[in-house]
Amino acid sequence: MQTNAKPRIVLVGAGSMGALHARVVAQSNRLDLVRVVDPRREVGEQVADRFGASWTPELGDLADADAVIVAAATGVHFDLARAVLGAGKPLLVEKPICGDYAETEAVLALAEQKQLPIMCGFLERFNPAILTIAPMVREPVHIAAVRHSPYVPRIRTGVAWDLLIHDVDACLRLTDGQPASVRGGLGFFHPGSMDGAEDVAEAVMSFPSGAIATASASRIGQRKVRTLTVAEMDRTIEVDLLRRDVTVYRHVSNDVELPDGRGYRQQTVMEIPELVSAREPLAGQLDHFLGLLDGTVDIKEERDSIRPAHWVVAQLFPQPAAG
Repeated sequence: MQTNAKPRIVLVGAGSMGALHARVVAQSNRLDLVRVVDPRREVGEQVADRFGASWTPELGDLADADAVIVAAATGVHFDLARAVLGAGKPLLVEKPICGDYAETEAVLALAEQKQLPIMCGFLERFNPAILTIAPMVREPVHIAAVRHSPYVPRIRTGVAWDLLIHDVDACLRLTDGQPASVRGGLGFFHPGSMDGAEDVAEAVMSFPSGAIATASASRIGQRKVRTLTVAEMDRTIEVDLLRRDVTVYRHVSNDVELPDGRGYRQQTVMEIPELVSAREPLAGQLDHFLGLLDGTVDIKEERDSIRPAHWVVAQLFPQPAAG
């Protein structure tokens, strides 16, 4: 990395997500966006020009980069990640690392071998609502995550790797453990989807503590739903990830008699905690990546945190027969 200078970032991918990364990097006073890589000249140049960077159709030797952000299509993540790490550059790659668990393991092994920072774009980790509830959760017994959306033709891959992995990651981090078992199912419905690309994915994770977590992703809904519900024995925490709000419910059984003789035996107490942050999740994610670059975030801990959600999602797909 350059000394006495802001880290230089090369961004790979100028699609909708890549353009968001470009904006956040360009807005940071701690980084320089130096180049945008995209094989589509019109798309790549438009993003590069907008944020004061150069454009190239290919990755090149990365001599101009101190770190790389990959926001290209999932299908090219494996080759790009190997090229970036092979060039000795820290890497932030949009989720998933790869749409194949063996390839993901190979990328993580390469990062470990070279002792390079690697981060996966688990954006919900930096959602203010998630940041608010994470220290609140004590002993969850049931977590239910729902991520449903209307169909978007530009997303060609299935929802398990594209959507479900966010919520699987959230469930694992809130339970702080590897599931003892994973089961679930995939549904294939939309005529516009690629062959083999699922439109619905459901995962049920059972943990050694006895806790259960469920995650549901769909792209055949008629409205966007992003919710997370954490049940403990004495309270329920509900999160709306779109609105970024949190509500805590406590059920109270109590015989109460009103002045007119009427009464009730049950009530629910509601609390709405103040969010710990109002920061845009993508900006928070970038700050975390900077922590990896400057050594204030542990690179091994970050690398190890990537694997569990990828492993769980991989369990939903038919495994090749042994031998």
